[in-house]
Amino acid sequence: MKKLYLAIVLSIAATAQASDLLEVYRDAVGYDAAFASARAALEAGREKLPQGRAGLLPTLGFSANSIWNDIKYSARPSSGDVSTNYNSNAWGISLTQPLFRWQNWASYKQAELAVVQAETQYVGARQDLVVRVAQAYFDVLLAQETLTTAQAQKAAIAEQLASAKRNFEVGTATITDTHEAQARFDLTSAQEIAAANDLLVKRYSLQMLTGKEGTSLKMLKPGLQIQRPQPDDMGQWVSAAEQGNLAVQASKAAYEIADREVGKQRAGHLPTLDLVASRGRSSLQTTLAVGIVRPGSDTDATTVGLQLAVPLYAGGAIDSRDREAVALRDKARSDMDNARRQAALQARQAYLGVTSGLAQVKALEQGLVSSRSALDSNRLGYDVGVRINIDVLNAQQQVYSTQRDLVKARLDTLAAQLRLKSAAGTLGEEDVAAVNALLE
Repeated sequence: MKKLYLAIVLSIAATAQASDLLEVYRDAVGYDAAFASARAALEAGREKLPQGRAGLLPTLGFSANSIWNDIKYSARPSSGDVSTNYNSNAWGISLTQPLFRWQNWASYKQAELAVVQAETQYVGARQDLVVRVAQAYFDVLLAQETLTTAQAQKAAIAEQLASAKRNFEVGTATITDTHEAQARFDLTSAQEIAAANDLLVKRYSLQMLTGKEGTSLKMLKPGLQIQRPQPDDMGQWVSAAEQGNLAVQASKAAYEIADREVGKQRAGHLPTLDLVASRGRSSLQTTLAVGIVRPGSDTDATTVGLQLAVPLYAGGAIDSRDREAVALRDKARSDMDNARRQAALQARQAYLGVTSGLAQVKALEQGLVSSRSALDSNRLGYDVGVRINIDVLNAQQQVYSTQRDLVKARLDTLAAQLRLKSAAGTLGEEDVAAVNALLE
């Protein structure tokens, strides 16, 4: 009795602390390693812009040196060695401002596109996280329902087994009924073990996303009504996916970067023009030699000018890089076309998943009502002797199978709705909140 009371208390506590889909998603945002990687990639991608801008800005450098000189030389014919010792030092500042470097301008525009691509990929990673979390959440709910169904079916079969044994003892039933009920009981026991194991695996999968162990989850509201997708037209969803899908947008940015690369490589044939300026001082200390003293000196120098560089021949490397850039641009165009087609396919699959799921839910709801009526009729027929035990067992199995299939159909439909919005590039936290409202 104490164990039963403890189990009830723990069950109530777990229900009170049950997490919903929105809470699980927010936990995953802060824990999931794949999303953390995408966040770091975004931070790295944003650094492309200041790197590209640097090629348009001036560069300033400072240099300095101090050298001790010890020189010995001999005159011919020999008149003795002459030794000179002195120190020289210098410092200088140089400035270079690019005036015309088309490669640098192309690199800057590429950097802008790289930032757009990084931000698009990050949003795509967030949408992918929503889908992964929702699927893992739904997998746990379905595994729980499967286990609950197996346990309930096992309990019902146990009652039917006990009834068959009593009827056999009083001679109103054959031993066949007992054997059939026992076989069905053993099979359900095995299914219960498999369902319990599957539930543990699904929980570990969810734990990998959130980092939290043993989280109790809220279930779907009974009899919930799932709305049809809006707009309720496959063509509009496909069109939206071909334009708004995050993978499509990222591939567009990649194509534009590749197109800029072609101009950048062709600019290798163009001259460059820079403004250059320098300011420096060099100093020589007093020179000491045998019998000779030379005074030190300071020299200041300032230069300002233009520096032109014209490439003439580079061994064919520029032409080769040009051809490489053109080929990579063709590849990026094909990748963009493939991403658009994949997005359209994903939108069609998700839309059909929603619509067929809604039809399946409606059919299973009616099938559950019919199955329960059939079970009641078979039980009554068994009691009056017009039905045998196997008829009741089959009717019970049909009820529990239909009940589980109904839960699965609802969960699959909700997951398809999220995938449909992800395919169109519009999936956000508000969609998680909308699904979350269907839980209790």
